[in-house]
Amino acid sequence: MSGIAPIHRTLEHELLALLRGASLECPVCGEFVLHEGAAVRCPECGMRLNGRLEASRSDDSAGAHAG
Repeated sequence: MSGIAPIHRTLEHELLALLRGASLECPVCGEFVLHEGAAVRCPECGMRLNGRLEASRSDDSAGAHAG
């Protein structure tokens, strides 16, 4: 039985999937979420996740070097 993986995901897994863009479902109400830059927002229930600082800083530095 050691080869059977659990089918449930933890809240941490759900939140990380949302921030990576791998999930489009709100963990609070189940509706579709909106990705707004580094933030994720649910228009139905108002849940909001702010992206990681490292991700937004790397995006900013990439833009500065592109111009």
